[in-house]
Amino acid sequence: MIIGTRGSRLAMVQADIAVKTLQENGVDDRPEIRVITTGGDRDRCTPLGDMGGYGVFTKELDQRLLSGEIDLAVNSLKDMPSQLTPGTRLVAVLPRGTVHDVLVSKVPLDELPASAVVGTSSVRRKALLKHRRPDVSPVELRGNITTRLNKWRRGDYDAIILAGAGLERLGENVPRYEIDPRTWVPPAGQGAVALVCREDDPIGAGLSRLDDPVTRRSVDLERAVMFGLGASCQEPLGVWAEPCGKAVNLRCQWLGHDGSWVKRFEVFLPEKNEGTDEIVRTIKREWGWPS
Repeated sequence: MIIGTRGSRLAMVQADIAVKTLQENGVDDRPEIRVITTGGDRDRCTPLGDMGGYGVFTKELDQRLLSGEIDLAVNSLKDMPSQLTPGTRLVAVLPRGTVHDVLVSKVPLDELPASAVVGTSSVRRKALLKHRRPDVSPVELRGNITTRLNKWRRGDYDAIILAGAGLERLGENVPRYEIDPRTWVPPAGQGAVALVCREDDPIGAGLSRLDDPVTRRSVDLERAVMFGLGASCQEPLGVWAEPCGKAVNLRCQWLGHDGSWVKRFEVFLPEKNEGTDEIVRTIKREWGWPS
């Protein structure tokens, strides 16, 4: 089996996690890893929204899947659009890491000095910063985690915001402050590693055994809400389905781009409540979500 992945340190670590999982479950003892360079990797200056947003790190992997060059793509699920490329299948989601964002900084968010420069490439994080700390300056920050950390270390930024799961998987030892995901709601799929294969490929039967049911229920709900809203990465929107035993607590948060307003939605879903259509209708009605 040939596994396609991006070439960043984090992507390679996640590919290694996938390989280990394949081996431990008897799916493939000797998979091959092949590095694919994506548009998001080639262009590290243009804001992600200007490059098309969701899919900028995954569409080349999908193309290599469909051409038969690779058999399996390993992605950070938060980078995947809620509507899959036709002919591909989200065959498994591995056990989720932490979902929260972290502030890499010498002081917590509330103690940053006025006019502090905070690096992030996320529309959601920029809006949250403007809402929580309108006196600091969110500044575009591109590049993989190592690149971003190096820019912070040399003083280009007073602080940067990253996904906690990525830092943990890389074992980076930097001062960091966890940001409460209950009020700083993460994006759909954050912390989860996705395995994608061709829709009609028989290897899917074996790969589906790797699917973590707890993670899968949460991320499927998050992605269904995103799909139902028709939301793109240009919207400052967080969606998090927190497992609570066999139930799920769904939190959604939408902000104005300038941080001047925030709208929240929260609902507790028992084990057998899997429908999202009514949830999406309620969110649209309560928020005045654009059609």
